[in-house]
Amino acid sequence: MSDTDLIIEQIFDNENFTEKQRKIIEAAIELFSEKGYASTSTNEIAKKAGVAEGTIFRHYRTKKELLMSIIMPLITKIVGPIIVNDFNKVLDQEYDHIEDFLKDTLENRKAVLLKLLPVIKIILQEIPFQADLREHIIERFGEKIFELFVNKIKIYQEKGQLIDMPPKSLARILITNILGYLFSRYILFPNYEWDDEHETEWTIRSILNGVEMKN
Repeated sequence: MSDTDLIIEQIFDNENFTEKQRKIIEAAIELFSEKGYASTSTNEIAKKAGVAEGTIFRHYRTKKELLMSIIMPLITKIVGPIIVNDFNKVLDQEYDHIEDFLKDTLENRKAVLLKLLPVIKIILQEIPFQADLREHIIERFGEKIFELFVNKIKIYQEKGQLIDMPPKSLARILITNILGYLFSRYILFPNYEWDDEHETEWTIRSILNGVEMKN
């Protein structure tokens, strides 16, 4: 079973979809992920799905409605729970040093990204343009994860391991650097030669050079 098939099974397991509708959704996920929503036409989706273009519009009034019918259940049923629950495995652990916490955070987010890569690509492409999608993500899990991360940062500040900076500002810096590395590695430049072990180490060291308390 392909990643796309698995995603569809998990999202729509209780839905009564026709075979044609399933093919439309599968084709849309693959094309939106590869080319982006704006660059994908309903005609291309129809051809890849092996259906007439009119069949798409019998199920979805617009291309945006098709996009949202895919993304919203994904966020609610898969992306949100996986992102929150998997990260809780890291947040619930006690680490003596901030470096160990950041390493596990990076590895944890990498595992989630790889598990949901086709979906994450679509979401990242559309967040700047779809206000309702952005609000849905923030409401579902964005604020919750950020606050938990901030609380973790406060612990390492109290231990004297991080510089004196507003915890929320520090959390934003750390999150931006970690996600920036993962975005470059798996979405912007996936075909470059990467030494993952060393890249992870260098990324963490680069982050800590700016925020770690010096003795």
